[in-house]
Amino acid sequence: MSHVGVGPRAVMRSAAFLAAGALAVPALAGCTSEDPAGKPLAQQDIAPAARARIADGGTLHWAVDSVPETLNTFQSDADATTTRVAQAVLPSMYRMDATGRPVRNPDYLESAKVVDTEPKQVVLYKLNQQAVWSDGREIGAADFAAQWRALSGKDSAYWTARNAGYDRIEKIERGANDLEVKVTFSRPYADWKSLFSPLYPKDVMGTPDAFNDGARRKLEVTAGPFSLKKVDTQDDEVVLTRNARWWGDQPKLSEIVLRAVPRDKRVTALAAGDVDLAEIDPDTAEEVALAAGPRDAGTRTPVMGASGTPHGTPSEASDGKGSEDEEADEDTLAREAAEKKERRQALRGFELRKSLEPAFTQLALNGADGPLADERVRRAVARALDREELAEAVLKPLGLPAEPVGSHLALSGQPAYADNSDALGDQDAKEARALLADAGWVPGGPVDEREKGEKAAGAEHGKTKDSKDSKDAEQSEGGDDGTYIVGEDGKNDDSGAGDDGSDKDSGEQHTSGKNTAQGGAPGAYAPQGTAAPAGSAVKPLAKDGKALTLRFVLPSGPGSGALRTVADRITGMLKKIGVGTEITKVSDESYFKDHIASGQYDLALYSWPATAFPATDARPIYAKPVPGADGSLNVAQNYTRVGTDQVDQLFDQAMATLDEKEAHGLLRKADSRIWAAAGSIPLYQRPQLTAARENLVNAGAFGFATPVYEDMGFLRKGAEGAPASASPSS
Repeated sequence: MSHVGVGPRAVMRSAAFLAAGALAVPALAGCTSEDPAGKPLAQQDIAPAARARIADGGTLHWAVDSVPETLNTFQSDADATTTRVAQAVLPSMYRMDATGRPVRNPDYLESAKVVDTEPKQVVLYKLNQQAVWSDGREIGAADFAAQWRALSGKDSAYWTARNAGYDRIEKIERGANDLEVKVTFSRPYADWKSLFSPLYPKDVMGTPDAFNDGARRKLEVTAGPFSLKKVDTQDDEVVLTRNARWWGDQPKLSEIVLRAVPRDKRVTALAAGDVDLAEIDPDTAEEVALAAGPRDAGTRTPVMGASGTPHGTPSEASDGKGSEDEEADEDTLAREAAEKKERRQALRGFELRKSLEPAFTQLALNGADGPLADERVRRAVARALDREELAEAVLKPLGLPAEPVGSHLALSGQPAYADNSDALGDQDAKEARALLADAGWVPGGPVDEREKGEKAAGAEHGKTKDSKDSKDAEQSEGGDDGTYIVGEDGKNDDSGAGDDGSDKDSGEQHTSGKNTAQGGAPGAYAPQGTAAPAGSAVKPLAKDGKALTLRFVLPSGPGSGALRTVADRITGMLKKIGVGTEITKVSDESYFKDHIASGQYDLALYSWPATAFPATDARPIYAKPVPGADGSLNVAQNYTRVGTDQVDQLFDQAMATLDEKEAHGLLRKADSRIWAAAGSIPLYQRPQLTAARENLVNAGAFGFATPVYEDMGFLRKGAEGAPASASPSS
């Protein structure tokens, strides 16, 4: 959500994130009554090393999802690679630290503080006197003013994706000297530290033409440790090189090449030596971990599948094939084993680094119409969920802390975090059934025969194929949760997912009516014909001749394995209270645009990135939808269509107070009310996996923190043995 450290916040494109690992990450101290924010659940894992131990020079080849369509982070088609480039080549007044808090960037900013609150809020920035653009011009008030005018929302000629905060600025002036910038706000703004990060030169922000087109493929003027050398769409790479005018610590690397490599091709690229650093899928992570061997005695754990068995472990009996088929299978297995052994040899120079992604996966409940328009039904669905079981299904097999996320607005360790899930209540199937009964849904109620083969009660948002029963709920390998991140690029973005051989056929559906898993662990099946225990069956609910069946939309492409595991478990949990689900798989390309954003779903799994500025960044996600003059509904980024006036007021109050303690209290109240409305249910913090060349330091699984590009590099010969990952700062 925030562009400080995690990418543009208003971009609506989807992306898949990773989920896996093979090294245990210790959980840190939890929340206390004195500090509900607690600490981050997992440390970042970047192989930290002092600059003196790093060789001078070298090129880092870093796998990314795509060559960006634009280098302007404030445009709607900006993606995660846009953010990577901006972090390396442009100024940022603040960046994110390892605990998810904004910290002053001393390379650009000597100080920044609120110097007046009456009659108006005034912030005075004192810039580093050495800070200059690559053309030699000092960074100053003219650049701040140009960015404010471009992003204020007053000139529609600028094609901007967001203006939050900039629309509250009244004027920008030069201070007592050229190194001071004085910003006066028309209304109090608590999240002023979110502004001017990144800061573009006035050459980019000065005119609509320059803003709209000038910074899409080139940045001629920069001011970071690196400069943009070229964007090569033919070779699918972006090349960054040292900035000759950089005044801070000189970059250890000579170049950084951001190379677009598809998720399912990264293990090959790693083995071939084409990339040095890559976010990877679970199967690749296991290969890397096994090839590297233990990093620390007693800390390694196998990467496990969704069923709780290691990848590759046989789980089914022989199917009785003839000897010829068996010989063919043996030949195939032998060939695959040989290829894997060869690849493992090539991966010996890499190691797996993992942490938790600064993002959380949620179950979204579309409250626009259908059964979920009734808050009682939404609350019943939410209270049927065992969130701890869902978190463990994804994180525990990976050796990562498996704690459910307790807030919509922050993650553990961030100042605004507190577990407010009590506002909804714990899992309680009895209470869930009572809520459904109160809403008129009757167990075993009559179902109109004419409804069979037509829309289920919950599938009111679009046409679907006739549903079909499946003997087994779809299985999937554990690992990447395949969920989609709002605000980052949609081509299996940052964190992608493993290629688990999932069916890519758009529109394939499964219903929960004959789910033999019955909500248990995937892979645990009773023999066919086994009688269910007496009294265990729960009759499906119905009302007005329609069964209570909710349309559960999932993407069908590579990387959605663990997502389907989570969906299967949710399906089983809902079945226990009489709620059916109709799982519809759609293409990755249409999943977010044609279903989530347009409201063509009842249940869906997608994720939001964390932000250091929840009052600003989270408001459009949970704001009450507003009817437009043409009768349409303006939902902003609230794709669940569930909101209240009280939540909006609490956000506005938090955004306007300059007392941080008061702001955090207001945000926690807002979060409690979001929980109570049950439009979205946070499940777990996402895993983050990175394969890194073993002598590459200060890079890997960054967690909350913004990468420090000038400190990345390769260890000098004789300086082997990077220290263990440091704990997050307090």
